[in-house]
Amino acid sequence: MKQFWRIIERYYPWLLLLLGVDCFCSIILWISDIQAFQTLIGLVVLTSILLFSAILFVLNKRETTRRELFRDFLSDPTICNEERLLSVISREEEESIRLLASVLQEHKNESSSMADALRDYEEYVEGWAHEAKTPLSLLTMLLDNRIDEISPSLQAKLDYVRSQLQENVTQMLYYARLKSSTKDYRFEDVNLNDCLGEVLEDYAPLLEEKQFVILNKLQFETVYTDRRGLQFMLGQIVSNSIKYSSDSPMLTISMIHSETADVLSVEDNGIGVKKYDLPYIFQKGFTGDSTDSRKKATGIGLYLVKKMADDLNLRLEATSQWGKGFKIVIFFPKLGSNGGK
Repeated sequence: MKQFWRIIERYYPWLLLLLGVDCFCSIILWISDIQAFQTLIGLVVLTSILLFSAILFVLNKRETTRRELFRDFLSDPTICNEERLLSVISREEEESIRLLASVLQEHKNESSSMADALRDYEEYVEGWAHEAKTPLSLLTMLLDNRIDEISPSLQAKLDYVRSQLQENVTQMLYYARLKSSTKDYRFEDVNLNDCLGEVLEDYAPLLEEKQFVILNKLQFETVYTDRRGLQFMLGQIVSNSIKYSSDSPMLTISMIHSETADVLSVEDNGIGVKKYDLPYIFQKGFTGDSTDSRKKATGIGLYLVKKMADDLNLRLEATSQWGKGFKIVIFFPKLGSNGGK
């Protein structure tokens, strides 16, 4: 309907011209025969309006068809769509459309090549990450089986190296997955205690080295989410607490329930984040205040946590007090609640 009124606005001068011609003919008719003028004037005006309306209808239908064909051509610039569009445009426009078609086809080919290259890159990264896990698993097995042959200090250092490599490989793998066009998430009921236990086991050497006290207040809570994605998030949060721990580190995990969400809290008593840095902690590459503990940071961990949370439809909140600790809260929306929309 809006398009129809736009066409009327565009062609209304022609209606005025047509009515002007009617007025001229009416004057001639009135001068020649006033009785005929009184009889025919209404018919003349009505005929002009009906003729103009019929022309507008035809033009509106033609422009609607052209617009639809042009939209199809832009979304898929194939030869078929190009020929369909050329059949409804003027010859003056043909050259422009053919030039546009060649440009769009070129961009489409470039986009397809880039998509193939990106897919190959994603497959390479995932393959490399899985291959890298083999020597890491071998290192873990050697450390477990040769514990009597290695000094405690050397074992602690090797455990630290293994954990760091494992975290870096995991980060790379999930970074590639988050950027991928295809996702392989599997949503199910996940037992938080079991999920957290596996994460703490992976980071056990680092937690033991820093002499962390783990205060787990979880009961038998379950949440509906992707298990691997949640484990990755918790792993990055635990790793962040380890990197910026205090002299007597403590990690507290708890959960509260509301009408709309189950709220998981992971809190440490580390160095925390300054108030002016807090709004930016989930940005890629952001490391905050350049203290000694942050100079080697990559600023990728919490960024990946936020990206994963967005993919899993989870909400994050972070609070901190400089020098006293850092807390991340994960909101799991309950099914059927407004928060789950």
